[in-house]
Amino acid sequence: LRRINRYGGKMKLKVTKTKSTIGYQYTQELVMRSLGLRKMNQVKIHNDNPCIRGMIKKVSHLVKVEEIND
Repeated sequence: LRRINRYGGKMKLKVTKTKSTIGYQYTQELVMRSLGLRKMNQVKIHNDNPCIRGMIKKVSHLVKVEEIND
């Protein structure tokens, strides 16, 4: 399953860490690390796929997500 924008390019997700993982489950901290987010306000760009979407859903209260065109 690929998400394609109307111009024919692949969609990407811009993920920004907005909240600390202190006080949350350790598994949520591991998900944040697997997304590549360690510091506050750090930004990473990932390809839009179901795996990344599932990780973002687990930590949606800790991140801000924007869809961008490639």
